[in-house]
Amino acid sequence: MGQQQLLLIILGVIVVGIAVVVGITMFQDNAISANRDAVTNDLVNLGARAQQYYRRPIALGGGGNSFNKPGGSLITIADLTQPVSGTEWTNPNGTYSVDGGDSAHVILKGVGVEKVGANNVTVYCSVYTDRMATHVEF
Repeated sequence: MGQQQLLLIILGVIVVGIAVVVGITMFQDNAISANRDAVTNDLVNLGARAQQYYRRPIALGGGGNSFNKPGGSLITIADLTQPVSGTEWTNPNGTYSVDGGDSAHVILKGVGVEKVGANNVTVYCSVYTDRMATHVEF
């Protein structure tokens, strides 16, 4: 083979290699984005359940206009969904828990299954009586 043919083969291998690397990177970015969206969606659904708990009368198993239980402690993830493992609820998208709050608001935390660098996708949802706000950490 001539030098020109070897040069073209090497150039072709390099182009194909770069295309494969770009494809893998795009696939990973899409997986991270999809997991972030799924975790956010799950948190919004849990937030809606928390607002339902807030509005439901104590006699019907709710908070009676409070995110606290009748004993005074903050609601747990078990009050929003079942089945739970300890203080967390897990589904294929991630693991969810109550991260804090008080009688007027509650903070929900979702940790996704996809990693961004060394950390998992993490989303917080602050649930108030009349609105929700999400914050993506990774």
